[in-house]
Amino acid sequence: MAVRRLPPLRALEAFVRTVRLGSARAAADELGLSPSALSRRIGNLEEFVGKKLFTRARQSMQLTDDGHAFYEAVNPQLEALARAVEAQSDNLSLLRLHLGVLPLFGTQRLFPKLGELRRRHPLLHIDIDTGPHLEDRVGDTLDAAIILSRGPAAGLHAVRLDYNKVHAICSPDIAERMGDTPDAAKLARQTFMVHQELPNSFNAWKAAVGFPDLDPVAIDHFDSGQLMLEAAAQGFGIAIMHDDHLRRAADGRLARLFDVEVESPYSYWFVCKPTALEERPVRLFHDWLVGANL
Repeated sequence: MAVRRLPPLRALEAFVRTVRLGSARAAADELGLSPSALSRRIGNLEEFVGKKLFTRARQSMQLTDDGHAFYEAVNPQLEALARAVEAQSDNLSLLRLHLGVLPLFGTQRLFPKLGELRRRHPLLHIDIDTGPHLEDRVGDTLDAAIILSRGPAAGLHAVRLDYNKVHAICSPDIAERMGDTPDAAKLARQTFMVHQELPNSFNAWKAAVGFPDLDPVAIDHFDSGQLMLEAAAQGFGIAIMHDDHLRRAADGRLARLFDVEVESPYSYWFVCKPTALEERPVRLFHDWLVGANL
């Protein structure tokens, strides 16, 4: 039986990495290649399949229709190949990832999807750390972290996971007393709850409702978004949080105060040291997270 000619595997890796990251430069950096070397690998793959997978214009590469179809056909097979090799190898032991995660993100967004990651990579196990100063500990006690930030520090590999709106969240009883229109006098008599690491969310919300100098009777600071939601549900005050937190909580004890659109200064980010991407646990989690749509 004739042996089929295998496609250039390094070229396939360059192609898949470029599609997943959405950037040829980012893919080249992750693979330790120059942009021209990455382009040559993809060119070799295009020659092999006889199709243009990307259009090239200046410094950008855009996936063609053929390229999209090729990715949809090939990516599941590459994942299956990786799982098959892992399952048949006696040399592989448990893969351990030390991951920093904010508790609310872990509860609402990460844990509901972790079963999918476990099925895909059964050898990958994750030690979860919800302690403070996650970003500062990346590369030391943490392999990687998911943080809520205005923008990660320079020198970290970072993937932005979302864009958010700021909501004022409270009990339905408080929402009814506040009414539909912001009133400075009523708001000044309320207690507001703000995450201690996200102070600019409150400033953004005050500006959006037209009272940038609002000085409420009290501002209580929390280090846990989950506790902020519970405090709001119990009627202890008005929590300044993200729309995503309210939606995913699906808690009938919580209500949104006023119908205002406020862009959040903060987003969730995955961060690690660039060199950590060479470590298999970090690479597996990173690649899964980029496509997981948490």
